[in-house]
Amino acid sequence: MADRLSRITTRTGDDGTTGLASGRRVSKADPRITALGEVDELNCWLGLLLTEALPETLRGHLAEVQHELFDVGGSLSLPGESLIGGAQIQRLEAAIAELNADLPPLKEFALPGGSRAAAVCHLARAVCRRAERAVCALHGQQPPPADIIVYLNRLSDLLFIAARVLARAEGAETLWRNPRRV
Repeated sequence: MADRLSRITTRTGDDGTTGLASGRRVSKADPRITALGEVDELNCWLGLLLTEALPETLRGHLAEVQHELFDVGGSLSLPGESLIGGAQIQRLEAAIAELNADLPPLKEFALPGGSRAAAVCHLARAVCRRAERAVCALHGQQPPPADIIVYLNRLSDLLFIAARVLARAEGAETLWRNPRRV
């Protein structure tokens, strides 16, 4: 395999533009680049989460997600193409069902936190929602593949459930005190 990044400092972005995988140059303020940045930040949060002590099943799911997020980025960098599809969405749905199987139903919202790993997972979930909104904003330009939006929506569900699993493992899941029920 040839080197993909032989030079990191290219100076091609010094004018405020960056290149898409298609070769087209766009402003670094372009909504597509914003969406790419949000997906990249999400992947960074998952990398941080993976440094925590996690159940191996969850670790495996999140490691796979990191690779798939590069596919999401590739799809965003190649307008009109999609590297994410039904198989990845079904994999997330199966992981959600697996992790959710032993959780009690929620009667109130779960507050972010509970343990360091759960808090990092909640941060990743919030960034995932932001990435999803950024991808949805592309509809004004060239609509992104629908599967990317569905994928990010399922991923935020997975991260919410994973945060609950992690907080409950520490006996530290905190539910919102709904003033109507107190």
